[in-house]
Amino acid sequence: MTYNDLKKNIKKHKDEKLGKTVSVAVLGDTATQFISTALQGMGFEYGVGASVYDAEYDVIDSEILDPLSGLYEKERDFIIIYMSSEKARESFEDTDVNGRASFAEDQIVKISNYWNILKERTKASIIQFNFVRCDTGVFGNYALREETSFEYQMQKLNYLLSKEAAHNKGVFIVDLDMIQAGYGREAFCDRKFYYQARMAVGFEGVVEAAKQIYDIILASVGRIRKCLILDLDNTLWGGVIGDDGLNGIEIGELGTGRAYSDLQKWCMELKKRGILLAVCSKNDEKTAKEPFEKHPDMVLRLSDLVMFVANWDDKATNIKRIQSALDIGMDSLVFVDDNPFERELVRTQLPQVTVPELPEDPANYLSFLQSLHLFETVSFSGEGSKRTEQYRTEAKRRSEKEVFTDINDYLRSLDMKAKAEPFDEYHYPRIAELSQRSNQFNLRTIRYSEEDIKRIALSDRYITIYYELEDKFGDYGLISAVIIEKTGEKEGFIDTWFMSCRVLKRGMEEFIINTVVETCKGAGMEKLDAQYIPTAKNGMVRDIYDRFGFVPSGDGAYSLQTAEYKPKDTFIKAVIPD
Repeated sequence: MTYNDLKKNIKKHKDEKLGKTVSVAVLGDTATQFISTALQGMGFEYGVGASVYDAEYDVIDSEILDPLSGLYEKERDFIIIYMSSEKARESFEDTDVNGRASFAEDQIVKISNYWNILKERTKASIIQFNFVRCDTGVFGNYALREETSFEYQMQKLNYLLSKEAAHNKGVFIVDLDMIQAGYGREAFCDRKFYYQARMAVGFEGVVEAAKQIYDIILASVGRIRKCLILDLDNTLWGGVIGDDGLNGIEIGELGTGRAYSDLQKWCMELKKRGILLAVCSKNDEKTAKEPFEKHPDMVLRLSDLVMFVANWDDKATNIKRIQSALDIGMDSLVFVDDNPFERELVRTQLPQVTVPELPEDPANYLSFLQSLHLFETVSFSGEGSKRTEQYRTEAKRRSEKEVFTDINDYLRSLDMKAKAEPFDEYHYPRIAELSQRSNQFNLRTIRYSEEDIKRIALSDRYITIYYELEDKFGDYGLISAVIIEKTGEKEGFIDTWFMSCRVLKRGMEEFIINTVVETCKGAGMEKLDAQYIPTAKNGMVRDIYDRFGFVPSGDGAYSLQTAEYKPKDTFIKAVIPD
């Protein structure tokens, strides 16, 4: 994908309306028109339109500080801030020698102030580019140990920038320095072009930066990949297990084996982060499992996999089985296979699945996959490491369910207990993460950052409830959240209700609506309004308010007189807080 391709996208699709549109503002201390154009064109690659406000050159201060600037003329979903190393160097050179040792700290104070003002005045997420490295040649290699050198201060500034962002929810960093490292300084920035037009990022860098911005945008609107499906022979190890045998496959410290081991280590890190790992292989199952069970150099074991499918069916059919068993969207899957035929088959049969075009040399597999940012996220709760076991436990539940002939007997046997509590600081990350991951059971499909959740939780304008569930098989953890807006003295509105589909049809919906109405009645609400906004994925909940006695009033709107509500039957018992 080139910059010219993105420009052609804008012309080709100028009259095309995409299902999702985001409002983006771009602020820069050097010219940003190429970045803005690339963003508009890249949107057509992802099916997300970008309405871009491109501020004038080098007016970051006036745009952010002036409440009447163009930046604030409409609500923005994302505000992109690009502060170039070129402009930083000009400021550095204007700083006296005594002040240069604190240059990075001074810049962070300035940037942090920008963020704070934007968070006070807007609900937008902030995307900040970090600073690319450049060698002034003043100190040579000594610059890396000289505190008053520009190179030293730039490295320090990037460190402080990441550290500051870690404490600012709703702020995300695009690693422009890493993009430059990938392309090389000369390819990243044409110096002649910079001096003529003040464009500090060249065409190739602009395209990659736009892609990484969209990675963040898509994660924010819930388009995230949840499962990595792996081939085995010549993908997770070198050779063919059925032909070469356990001792003949390549893995471990010798030769190309190290490349396969490092790929497995990367997969293991993804699993720890909460990405599900599955196997889809054309193989005899017993033979295919042997390396996982017996090879001393295997990093991944069977316990690290949520599903293992090895047979002689075509891989598109087997991927459908995996998707159906996990009950996640087809667009949540990534399939990695060394065989071009298998990759093209899956792309043709299952176009929603992401299928990377692996390089021919296994030594390049890992670096290539890492460069794609396939599993971008905008939040991390720390609970993702439990996800594989949760899905595997769910398989046990389904297996036991088949033993029962009566669904009520089965639900009663689960001994389910649920907890309903107001949002608290400990759960902000998980609630935000669930809002971004939930697509099917999401009544209005609003996405939240941790900062959004915190703001709502601390506001007197809202009633918030999160739900946790456990049964005899294990703990589901936090599986649902409801936000009720106080719209009048005796009225409320269910602004948000999303839930993990893993607990669907267990009586959790009934438990939730029972507690919602009870809580609202306790707050003096006599009327409770609600809304269902249809999407391509949430059709499963289109009639949920009808089921619970809400009265429709058109266009997805509903209302309920709380005094008339009759609690629904459920086998879930409430956990009484200590």
